[in-house]
Amino acid sequence: MAKANENYLKLKAGYLFPEISRRINEFVEANPGKEVIRLGIGDVTRPLPPAAVKAFHEGVDDLAGTENFHGYGPEQGYAWLIDTIIEKAYNPLDVELDRSEMFISDGSKCDSANILDIFDLDNTVAIGDPVYPVYNDTNVMVGRTGEANEKGYYEGVVYMPCTEANNFMPEFPSENVDIIYLCYPNNPTGTVATKEQLKAWVDYALEKDAVILFDAAYEAFITEPGIPHSIYEIEGAKRCAIEFRSFSKTAGFTGVRCGLTVVPQELKVKGQSGDEVALNPLWNRRQSTKFNGVSYPVQRAAAAVYSDEGWTQVQETIDYYMENARIIREGLAEAGITCYGGVNAPYIWLKTPQGMSSWEFFDKLLQECFVVGTPGSGFGPSGEGYFRLSAFGERSTVEKAVSRIRDTWGK
Repeated sequence: MAKANENYLKLKAGYLFPEISRRINEFVEANPGKEVIRLGIGDVTRPLPPAAVKAFHEGVDDLAGTENFHGYGPEQGYAWLIDTIIEKAYNPLDVELDRSEMFISDGSKCDSANILDIFDLDNTVAIGDPVYPVYNDTNVMVGRTGEANEKGYYEGVVYMPCTEANNFMPEFPSENVDIIYLCYPNNPTGTVATKEQLKAWVDYALEKDAVILFDAAYEAFITEPGIPHSIYEIEGAKRCAIEFRSFSKTAGFTGVRCGLTVVPQELKVKGQSGDEVALNPLWNRRQSTKFNGVSYPVQRAAAAVYSDEGWTQVQETIDYYMENARIIREGLAEAGITCYGGVNAPYIWLKTPQGMSSWEFFDKLLQECFVVGTPGSGFGPSGEGYFRLSAFGERSTVEKAVSRIRDTWGK
């Protein structure tokens, strides 16, 4: 008889976002006609940039005839897209990358999970708390952890609390760790890391022979000068860090699927024999075996994002979302609610009022304001007492949601 991977049975309850959907569906069924405003899951609402749409159509047209037809593409991504990203996204940061160091994929969520394939299960992982659930859950799925305790912490994972006390920047682990997840701008707290803070982490990783998995999915939303957009802006990072980026929120590709991972040639770890092993060839082998590459029309659309016309359109959309973030942030402040983020990230991280738990606030917000957000406890035990709101919405509905919240808690 076939046997299941029982590591999946260790996972606590359901994945956060399906549980949110379940509660919303129950409310909608019991309250027909109520307008529910969804500021929970970070899905975009604005259309794709016209330049990307045009390139997408052109890519599809190429597939309609024999002259420009494309079948299997390179698993690593087309060279013309990689070169465009290096030139337009990294070189302006004074970051030089070789074409062989970048891998185009179907999203940073997938890559941040699949990257575990090239690491031994004996590695000790450190993640923030609260944290994007994928980091935690995928380590459980591959068998790196034991069972979860009553707080929700899994045996074998080092959790780094991110709270008001440390300005949502984790402190260095007291234990020895091998893999460190960092996400900046942060999901869910919306906070950012300075160059000095990232330099400290890079120095720490180099000293401990650890690898940083750096999620930069929201780097395009940084508005303040001097905040790093890439871990590779930090000296020494190519020897200790892998970076993930995404087109999902940057260019509205959540339904299109495109992202990238950078694995520097300089990045090496120890093999079982104690010899140094470069990670770039391992990731290349993994992708060549398990992935057939992103579709040609999608990569055409992704390249158009970085055209002068395309990037102007992208920036207009980002500005739209960040104005939503300002409206939410200032509206919450008017209601007397303490909040963070929303300046360099499309998320607002708020303290639940009146000492309510995260899920109590979720239910009250849904039932009294008909507004949906994300309970902070779903991101980890240190997220209890907090709540995340997303700026990915239409302006009119965002304003309406803020008005409802202000009317309820601003009395």
